[in-house]
Amino acid sequence: MKTIQKTLILFTAILFGQLMVAQYGVQKRGDYYFGQFAYTKAIAEYEKMITKDFNPAHAHQRLAECYLLIRDFKKALPHFEAIINNTSVSTDYYFKYAMALYSDDQHKAAEKWLKRYEKNNKNDSRVKRFLKDGNLASVVFNSRQRYDITPATFNSSESDFGVFSEGGHLYFSSSRKDQVTGSTYSWNEEPWLDIFTIKEGEPNAVPKKIKGNINTKFHESSAIFTTDYKKDTVIYFTRNNYYNQKEAYGAQREINLKIFSAIEIDGEWLVNRNLRINSDQYSTGHPFVSPDGKRLYYTSDRSEGLGGTDIYYSEIHERGRIGPAINAGPVVNTEGNEMFPYVNKEGKLFFSSDGHVGFGQLDIYSTVADTDNKIIDVINLGTPINSASDDFGYFAHENGINGYISSNREGGLGSDDIYEFQFTPSLSVDGYVTDGVNNKPLDSVQITIVDQKTQTKIGEMMTDSKGYYKMFVNRKGNYRIDAVRRTHPHKSIYIDTYTTSLTTKVMRQDIVLEPVLDLKLLANLNKIYFDYNKSEIRLDAALELDKVVKLMTETYPQMIIKLEAHTDPVGSHKYNDDLSERRAKSTYEYLIMNGVPKHHIISYKGFGKRILIINCKGKNDCTPEELELSRRTEFPIIQIKGTINLLVKSK
Repeated sequence: MKTIQKTLILFTAILFGQLMVAQYGVQKRGDYYFGQFAYTKAIAEYEKMITKDFNPAHAHQRLAECYLLIRDFKKALPHFEAIINNTSVSTDYYFKYAMALYSDDQHKAAEKWLKRYEKNNKNDSRVKRFLKDGNLASVVFNSRQRYDITPATFNSSESDFGVFSEGGHLYFSSSRKDQVTGSTYSWNEEPWLDIFTIKEGEPNAVPKKIKGNINTKFHESSAIFTTDYKKDTVIYFTRNNYYNQKEAYGAQREINLKIFSAIEIDGEWLVNRNLRINSDQYSTGHPFVSPDGKRLYYTSDRSEGLGGTDIYYSEIHERGRIGPAINAGPVVNTEGNEMFPYVNKEGKLFFSSDGHVGFGQLDIYSTVADTDNKIIDVINLGTPINSASDDFGYFAHENGINGYISSNREGGLGSDDIYEFQFTPSLSVDGYVTDGVNNKPLDSVQITIVDQKTQTKIGEMMTDSKGYYKMFVNRKGNYRIDAVRRTHPHKSIYIDTYTTSLTTKVMRQDIVLEPVLDLKLLANLNKIYFDYNKSEIRLDAALELDKVVKLMTETYPQMIIKLEAHTDPVGSHKYNDDLSERRAKSTYEYLIMNGVPKHHIISYKGFGKRILIINCKGKNDCTPEELELSRRTEFPIIQIKGTINLLVKSK
């Protein structure tokens, strides 16, 4: 009996040991595949560990990472949830979990885990971007700008991405099974990428591999066309330098990328150069050359970067030499991943990032530069360009209206798909408001834009010191622009945007306002006071008359006026006539002495109490305020610029 028991115990121990070895073998295979970037194979092994309840914490942790790496955040979530509260889990997983939650629109939960991550990683700039004043930041973009996107007709059931247009043809990367032969890429079990071309604008056209030796058994992608210093056409493209630990050019256990160039010989594209910015120690890829041909942009994970992958650029010298790598800086790059640079003809950089506040995984951003062309901010392009999934590979035609993006969003045909977009840029009306007499800019003009169909006010502002205004309007509308300034009569101008082309982003509408023929308004003149029974110019009166001098010598140097002085009804005609005449003369002499030409004041006269602006006759029936109104100096304008004011009669 004892012998049987010993035998059973020994058999059980052997069986348990074999099971443990087998289960450990599953983990070993899973970790091996994970280390080889074969994530789909690794997932299968880790799922076995979950089923057999063998080291589930390790399996859940790796499954969460695998699903994130193959960009399936929804499947990553339950595995994060299984291990995220374990004390042994690195705080880096808090950020990864938060981003997976964020992509799933679970913003409150994402905010919670970002705050937990922040406690141990206060210097991570991504936290500062995602948490504003302690709360999750929102994605803000110009809602007047709109993108309409449609799937490209040439997508396959595998990966298609990274479009460049040249000579009426599109060039893109694809792993379509019907045209790519050979082994599959263990990252996602799809064929290795090749570069294809297709006639643009022909829905029934069939993609074909680019001719020459650019395509190999390795990955090729991100092909762009440019010209070299001899003005010959050149292709830059990305290729990986590793396959099954062979032909790694010195790099071990790393899938490094390199940028190569190719030239056309006898109708085929032949690789001719491995760029000097490449290395076996890090990746360099996703090239793009600025429209002026002077700068090469690319993505790299070199050690001096700010995060996973950063955007870099190198100057292209006159003889074609590529200069050293220059990091695009912390406004663009984060501790996350920035990649797929594109530069339009205005020099604006577009790129993809998972480190800036967005809608989910990789989003597409554009840069904002100051007057010195220094990048000061980045903006998210908004939906539908961006989604909760990866959005990348922005390319626009020269008109900036039509172009392409790539995305692995839900509803696509393959793992990555190409989408065509049409951009409707915001439309603004701007211009300068000037004086119709002296052509000088007018500040503080109230500009109001009214939608004529709805009679609603859609914008209002004051012109600046240069007379400039700018406001946004919608396309396909009728608008009235009202310009108002107390020194210039109200003016309305009518515009419509129905025929405005999409390439027009700014409508110029300058406005000319004619001044009112009222010197007091034009000079912003206050009451001119004299001491009782005196005609000498007081200090406060001199300050007001200086405004008249400036108006007549600087603002409107061709202005011609008359000068009239009036008194209140108290006293005799003789007394008031004499007093008003003396005051008119002293005012005239002050203006002439301070620079107003004599011939610009055709007369000065005192009218005493003969032209009252009140009905009362004296102290008995006039209030002090009414008497004050009649004590005045008038400056009727006869001419402001070659035009006689016929409404003013000489006295």
